[in-house]
Amino acid sequence: MAKMEHFEIPADDIERARAFYRSVLGFEYEPWGDEMGMLRQPDGDGVDGDLHVRGPVPHPTVVFTVESIEDTVAAAVAAGGEQVGDIQPLGEATRWVYLRDSEGNVIGLFDEGGTAA
Repeated sequence: MAKMEHFEIPADDIERARAFYRSVLGFEYEPWGDEMGMLRQPDGDGVDGDLHVRGPVPHPTVVFTVESIEDTVAAAVAAGGEQVGDIQPLGEATRWVYLRDSEGNVIGLFDEGGTAA
């Protein structure tokens, strides 16, 4: 069973977006370099997300943790979805990939299956 891991919000101006989410929703911001960082719930309750410079996926996405990216992508393709790009490593033991659902929405998948092949 998948669980929601985090959300991702693209921005054209990180500082402007950071200020917006702080003043409107109260999110704290933890920079991870100049082009991205984490939006964190101030009380630790709820789901955190990342704020990053707008790239190939120009709209917000939701990322789900799954047991196996390969199995989930296969199930998505069988149900009318498609993999978007290659499975990417995120550290030594975690990976991510985007997929397009049956309605054309892009979502992210995250697992702890080791490095991408």
